[in-house]
Amino acid sequence: MAEQIERGVFRLTTPVSVHSFASAAGGKEGKGPLGSCFDMVIEDSHFGTTTWEKAESRFQKETMCAAIRKGSLVKEDIDAVFAGDLINQCTGSTYGLRELDIPFLGLYGACSTMAEGLLLSSLLIDSGAAKKAAAVTSSHFSTAERQFRFPLSYGGQRTPTSQWTCTASGAVILSGESGSPNVVGGCIGRITDMGVSDINNMGSAMAPAAAATILRYLRATGTSPADYDFIVTGDLGTVGSKLAVELLQNEDIDISAQHRDCGVMIFDSDEQDTHCGGSGCGCSASVLCGYFLPMLKDGKANNILFAATGALMSPMTLQQGENIPSISHLVHLRY
Repeated sequence: MAEQIERGVFRLTTPVSVHSFASAAGGKEGKGPLGSCFDMVIEDSHFGTTTWEKAESRFQKETMCAAIRKGSLVKEDIDAVFAGDLINQCTGSTYGLRELDIPFLGLYGACSTMAEGLLLSSLLIDSGAAKKAAAVTSSHFSTAERQFRFPLSYGGQRTPTSQWTCTASGAVILSGESGSPNVVGGCIGRITDMGVSDINNMGSAMAPAAAATILRYLRATGTSPADYDFIVTGDLGTVGSKLAVELLQNEDIDISAQHRDCGVMIFDSDEQDTHCGGSGCGCSASVLCGYFLPMLKDGKANNILFAATGALMSPMTLQQGENIPSISHLVHLRY
């Protein structure tokens, strides 16, 4: 059974294994530095459908099905799926997964949703309520842009601190059976609000949440950055990544050698004109499933902290001039 180290921080006494995983990305992401890592690269932004929202749903469904196939499973083997996205009321997940007839638990953690899903999946298996559970999420540049910013036809200029919402998806199936890599612990994030209200500076809004969660886990477990091969944040981008490192340095914790950010990694910002990098639920999910989990599976890395980050605002709160509250959930993965 899971052992609570302190409030919100736990260790699994019996590790939960990563049974299989899959990733999908859009054409722009496929042309980035990690393009060869993804299981699927879909050049058509509509993915053969009539709307971008339907396309995102298909991204999520196909990625989930790919994870099932790669694990030599059928959908009836999955006892529960935790899923979420950025579209209103998580319709990308519900419409995408409705045909699979898997017990469904919808999540909203914004871009932290993959880490949230992994935490809940591992705890559900650890409790004995499930033998296999899945975490899946997605995002789509076009669905997110017109929901949170401007209609695409508007053609507005993007600020230097802005990030590019990734068209991507990632799915992980966890199991109570022995195997590797494993989820061995985690940290449930706390809502953090440092007063940032600029929708085009998401990295600065989310960086304090990432720093706080990483700090809590390191202190609770008595570990240091040197104990990990990588400390991975979700999508802070270049501005947020620098800020998160500086915030931890102020606490005498230096993660600069181990830190990687999925939003920085997924694009070549100069060549692809993405400014501060990538964002969106599918950003960290696809990079985790396409890059980091294969490294763990092959024994090329032993210990990884995956701290996905999310901005918990809505279009309504932004229009009302509210700040952007953020959160970061952390999952400890080990070979």
